[in-house]
Amino acid sequence: MANVKLFKQDGSQAGEITLNDDVFAIEPNEQAMYDVILMQRASQRQGTHSVKSRGEVRGGGRKPWRQKGTGRARQGSIRSPQWVGGGRAFGPTPRSYAFKLPRKVRRLALRSALSEKLANDNLIVVEGLNFEAPKTKAFQEVLANLNVDTKVLVVVSADNDNAVLSGRNLANVTIVDENNVNVLALVSNEKVIMTQAALSKVEEVLA
Repeated sequence: MANVKLFKQDGSQAGEITLNDDVFAIEPNEQAMYDVILMQRASQRQGTHSVKSRGEVRGGGRKPWRQKGTGRARQGSIRSPQWVGGGRAFGPTPRSYAFKLPRKVRRLALRSALSEKLANDNLIVVEGLNFEAPKTKAFQEVLANLNVDTKVLVVVSADNDNAVLSGRNLANVTIVDENNVNVLALVSNEKVIMTQAALSKVEEVLA
């Protein structure tokens, strides 16, 4: 079982905590992580691109010239795709790029990302992040106490609204609750700070 230091909010050490090896000590599966990141990024695409087909372009209802006898190629409409101002053939239409992967693959990828953070000493566990009121300055002081000066993902309990409101305006901080930990966020940030309560919940779900 892997042990990591448990810190207080002021940066002092409060002891050690034992992590579940099934979640934090597996061999990272890079293919699973790649597939899940691809799925997440595809789901974020708006897919609002649209062009008009020949049936949607205004005009072109009359045949431009008669079928035979002019010496020119036959044409049925000035809004055919080969005409300037005509419709677009096989153009993009609004669509969703989202797709789903099996739950086992998604969980494997999440465990792989967490194990990689632990292996690289980029996981910090704190007793809690408690703020009397939403205060960005107080959140910055906590990061300074923990010697975090890079991009960081902060995972808190779902009911810790003050922590979420305190950290959401910081440019180098991504803050999520325990139910929304995801592979893309883990990979995009160099360090991860997790509260003890959020850690227990994540282990309970993924173990």
